[in-house]
Amino acid sequence: MDDQKRKSAVVTGSCLCGSIRFRVRGPLRDVLVCHCVFCRRMNTHVGAYTACAVSDLEIESTRTLRWHRSSPRARRGFCSKCGSVLFWEPTPVTHISIAAGSLNAPTGLKIEAHVCAAQKGDYYEITNGPPQTQRI
Repeated sequence: MDDQKRKSAVVTGSCLCGSIRFRVRGPLRDVLVCHCVFCRRMNTHVGAYTACAVSDLEIESTRTLRWHRSSPRARRGFCSKCGSVLFWEPTPVTHISIAAGSLNAPTGLKIEAHVCAAQKGDYYEITNGPPQTQRI
């Protein structure tokens, strides 16, 4: 199966405890690794997110899904039972970002870029190939 078909196939995912399960029925963007302060604090290092159209995301179980408005520009979805960070949604809503680590393999995704690189932690360097940008 080539990369484009994998990006368009149904992909499933969940939180760590399985209380929140979801599927994406549409194309996924390749992964952006975000080094902003919000992602570093929420994820304890960096955020690695793919994204899809809101209409392509089907959340099967939402009982433990909670949303935190982390800034006027975004809110973040997580599991209140296990703490898994799952989603990032901009304001206004143009798409929904999905934590790459919450997806079941195979995804067919790759890292597209490192974003908000100027905000990275002082304890690491970004030394691998994808480009670095200052904004999302």
